[in-house]
Amino acid sequence: MAVDAKLTDFRIRFAEKKDVPLILRFIKELAAYEKMLDEVKATEADLAKYLFERKNAEVILGEYQDQPVAFALFFHNFSTFLGKPGIYLEDLYVKPEMRGKGIGKAMLSFLAGLAVDRDCGRLEWSCLDWNEPSIGFYKHLGARPMDEWTVYRLQGESLRRLAGQGGGFFSGQTD
Repeated sequence: MAVDAKLTDFRIRFAEKKDVPLILRFIKELAAYEKMLDEVKATEADLAKYLFERKNAEVILGEYQDQPVAFALFFHNFSTFLGKPGIYLEDLYVKPEMRGKGIGKAMLSFLAGLAVDRDCGRLEWSCLDWNEPSIGFYKHLGARPMDEWTVYRLQGESLRRLAGQGGGFFSGQTD
């Protein structure tokens, strides 16, 4: 898949279990760029389990001249308003030396095509508010910020604490 005139030897493929060490390396490189490396707790065993055994998420890899240069980790969500699934892009990373060559656009274009093919109503993601290069890139592609929404998160102790305050409604069965 040719990305632009400068990048004729580029392709995108779905990750396989053997790619787990590479996926973790890319996650750490992205976290370092985002100044959050100390927050990465994922292990190769975690990624193998949740990506390839339980299939909670998917990964695509971008390769230039058979060398990995980009990755995107995504999963399906659901829009009750649209009555359709969507794709949520958790991470998009392009190695610094490969930025500005059309790789990020190719990765997002692939995901947009996948969303259309899977009859999804939308493709969405979050971006750190200080990441001006990415914000400009996304706006250039036609994406719009969802400024009227605030993201909330429970994790760690606050998640466990709330789970313990459920009055016994959750019995540990998920079926």
